[in-house]
Amino acid sequence: MVESVTPASRPLMIDLSPAPGAAVRKLLMAGVAWLAVAAASGVAHAQQPLATIPQVPAAPAAADDGLGDDGYYLESDLLIRDDASKTMTARGSVEVRSQGRTLRAQEVIYDTSTGVVTAHGKVSLINADGTAQFADDLTLDKDMRAGFARNFSTRLDQNVKIAAATAIRRNEEVTELNQAIYTPCDVCAEKPTPTWSIEADKVVQDKKRQIVYYHGAKIRLWGAPLLYLPLFWHPDPQAPRSSGFLTPKVGLSQRRGLSYQQPYLQVISPSQDVIISPQINTKVNPFVNVNYRKRFYSGMLEARMGATYEKEFDNRGNRFGDATTRSYILAKGAFDIDDKWKWGFSAERASDALLFDKYDINDVYAQRGLFTSEDRRLTSQIYTSRQDARSWLSISAVSVQGLRVVGTDATTGIGNKFENSGAFPVIGPLVEGRWEPESPVLFGRLRLQGSGVLLNRSESQFGEAPYYGTMAAYSHQEGVDSARGSVQADWRASAVVGPGLRIQPFAQARADAYKIKGIYLTTEAMAAGDDASVNYSRTMGVAGVDLSLPLYKGLKKGGSVILEPLVQIATGSDSSSVPVVVARNGTTTYLYNEDSSAFEFDETNLFRTNKSPGFDLYEGGTRMNVGGRATFNTADGRGGSVLVGRSFRTEYDPLLPSRTGLQDKSSDWIVAATVTPVQGINAYVRTRLDSDTTKINRLETGADAYTQRIQGSFRYLKDNVDSNGERQENFEARGQLKLTSKWALTAFGQLDLVAETWRRRDLGVAYTDDCIRIDIIYQQEDRYSSTVTGLRLQPDRSVVVRLTLATLGDTGYSD
Repeated sequence: MVESVTPASRPLMIDLSPAPGAAVRKLLMAGVAWLAVAAASGVAHAQQPLATIPQVPAAPAAADDGLGDDGYYLESDLLIRDDASKTMTARGSVEVRSQGRTLRAQEVIYDTSTGVVTAHGKVSLINADGTAQFADDLTLDKDMRAGFARNFSTRLDQNVKIAAATAIRRNEEVTELNQAIYTPCDVCAEKPTPTWSIEADKVVQDKKRQIVYYHGAKIRLWGAPLLYLPLFWHPDPQAPRSSGFLTPKVGLSQRRGLSYQQPYLQVISPSQDVIISPQINTKVNPFVNVNYRKRFYSGMLEARMGATYEKEFDNRGNRFGDATTRSYILAKGAFDIDDKWKWGFSAERASDALLFDKYDINDVYAQRGLFTSEDRRLTSQIYTSRQDARSWLSISAVSVQGLRVVGTDATTGIGNKFENSGAFPVIGPLVEGRWEPESPVLFGRLRLQGSGVLLNRSESQFGEAPYYGTMAAYSHQEGVDSARGSVQADWRASAVVGPGLRIQPFAQARADAYKIKGIYLTTEAMAAGDDASVNYSRTMGVAGVDLSLPLYKGLKKGGSVILEPLVQIATGSDSSSVPVVVARNGTTTYLYNEDSSAFEFDETNLFRTNKSPGFDLYEGGTRMNVGGRATFNTADGRGGSVLVGRSFRTEYDPLLPSRTGLQDKSSDWIVAATVTPVQGINAYVRTRLDSDTTKINRLETGADAYTQRIQGSFRYLKDNVDSNGERQENFEARGQLKLTSKWALTAFGQLDLVAETWRRRDLGVAYTDDCIRIDIIYQQEDRYSSTVTGLRLQPDRSVVVRLTLATLGDTGYSD
């Protein structure tokens, strides 16, 4: 018997349970199966014109259609039930909705005897998340283990589009796409060829082996073939994790020649893996990188290592000297002991100071523990810490390896040697803690602090040219060792009186105890082997008050103006109590100062009780810090602020570094300002002006711009005498200027104004559209290189082509 139902008017809702209901669900789940095929096939995929993929707007969430988890809705022009052939057919603008998914087709046939579901004519499945699949024909068996789709296509997240002539699901474990194409680029009738795409004759997903195979894969740019791979494979993206090859890196350089680096991921367990990346070079021996990672229930461990057996070679690839093992390690670990206690470590060492430059090893000088590595210095440490709402405690030990070049001849560019790592102290242990009572003390906040440290050196710190001149005679002696313990109490209160005058009284008391040995006051004492030592202690205190009176005025069109006079009055102990001379060079004396050598006077510490950043140097005496701050803001985000101030003392302080401008009774002027003239442009200036001549002693300025056509920044720094006793002046700029909607010029430069030379220059052109970015960059960089005659600063020129593909990342090539 054949029955047909033709509705007089649409829509028509018909109950087809029980069997048709299963058919509806099977068909909708079939669409989900094809989505899994497309997502898993991920990297390559359609000879079918991509312009034929319908545009489907993304939906952030499925609307509540009232059907629930088990309900469904079917709508069609004609519904035919054929008992003889045991089929049920819906024809004409068929629409089925269930579980947040919508299926549309011209015809849907359900075979009640076999359970096979077939859909014909502009088949589309719209999922709850807005993704969609399309096909001309779709067939699925009753168990959803096998199926077939003709002219299949899908649209996924990030505008990714995949199409294939046929999609075959052979069983639950093997799915196959034939004549497939993948692209995230916009494609339409006016632009049928995507900017870039990946095509493959066949893509096979093997879930049992957790691998995706590609046959005849081609990467195309603007339709032209760029790379052909007859066969390759990678782990199934649907698998939790799987061993396999990762994306290779290819490069061409003057130092190493042609380089090919092929990473391989080996999954050891669900919580640990290792990546082995051998780098094969045509000019020098191979270099092997290893990255091991492991997660624990309480923390993590990561160790990067690398090694080779090679001679020295310069920036031109010229080899010399004896071959030896060259290696590095960059490791870190962090673990929770309980909810308050933690511990961790970092291990950073290299056998060759230029190893990272020679083999282009990135992300070296990063923070891997409590203490951050400086540029071209490696920090190894172990630490534990405890923190709660009222207290903090840390115990640590630190060792530093220096990789910087010292003693370079400014004319020839030939260096004497690298930093002497033995002159850096081994810090350990370093103990720091603080505690604050929960209740106020004398109507204010009380903080108790303690600190202790041991420093040990294997070699003298007074032997490295050019910093210590003729004191190179001390270079082979043991360095200055020391031990220090400190306790400190810090009290501060705050109150607002009258028309808004803020009064903040404060008091601070501190006691230090030192033991210092390895002091050489004359070369004769050094020759005699004298190892002078001294024990001393000191107590210090300071009390004072901070005063400020913010004056606020609102603007009619929004925004405000704030003027704030600032005054700090403090009186305390004499800062010159028991200075320790650790070395002499003729008339020059060197005082003990381990933790405050990098002392700068600026707006950040103008109103600090003790401007010194550490314990060894102390700002004492009676002083008054004065300043004024003005802030202006508008409703549209424009504005700026400026701070001007200086410090006055009752007595000259010879122990404060002269380069800071704090020794005299009247300090240098501090000026700091920021301004946002228009949205997207921010500028700043920080400067210190001589107290008598207003000459610039230190200046730091810069700006950032982010507009529709310009993106860039610049930084300028001038310091007449830095913490190393040298003059410093440099300029750095980077930017991008958009010439059209797709083309832009890029530039980067680092200029050393003291040496009057460019340390680095980059100039490039960039092309960008909706799914690709191509950078062609000319680079010239001064790099230190080991040569037969010594260390030499040599220019390293290269042309870099960087290709960035949407959804696939970037790969760089250099020459």
